[in-house]
Amino acid sequence: MDFLFDGPADADQSFVFAHGAGGPMDGAFMNSVARGVGERGIRVLRFEFPYMAARRGSGKRGAPDREPVLTASWRRVIDELGGGPRLFIGGKSMGGRIASLVADECSVRGLICLGYPFHPPGNPAKLRTKHLEDLRTPTLILQGTRDAFGSAADVEGYQLSGSIRIEWLPDGDHSFKPRASSGATEEANRKRAIESVTSFILSMG
Repeated sequence: MDFLFDGPADADQSFVFAHGAGGPMDGAFMNSVARGVGERGIRVLRFEFPYMAARRGSGKRGAPDREPVLTASWRRVIDELGGGPRLFIGGKSMGGRIASLVADECSVRGLICLGYPFHPPGNPAKLRTKHLEDLRTPTLILQGTRDAFGSAADVEGYQLSGSIRIEWLPDGDHSFKPRASSGATEEANRKRAIESVTSFILSMG
């Protein structure tokens, strides 16, 4: 497995950060968050799921791998890094959702999801939350209040585990970008997300 690294090599805490369905591990959002968290003293490791690694080699856009391949990739990464108890795992959108499926099984230290895809856009009835009802792993979800994959109004009625904390980013979309008329800025939302990820990790030692 090929990794991208940010932050000090001798950091006490490590965060394995997976990409979303449509963008690679070195996309703008991924770069910004990984570098920001790394600059705050946490080791950040990025990797690509098989379909994205193949896309990088061929230049052809292929659909994401099926869920069993994605979960197997996460298990392999955790195993290569020496097991879960020392690791925080998570990711952007799909990367975070797949991490949430293996977090308890792999006994990771914590789970961090940036823009969790609670449901497909325009299809709020198709929920991806059943496993979140009894999730045991301490979890931070950072979500824009108007995220099409799960807005503040949508999520209010969900039954979620007490181990999950959701922090809302004002007027943010799925990548935390607000409308200009809102008075919020993408830069401020991104900075707040980075600081929240850092605080969550450091608070757990």
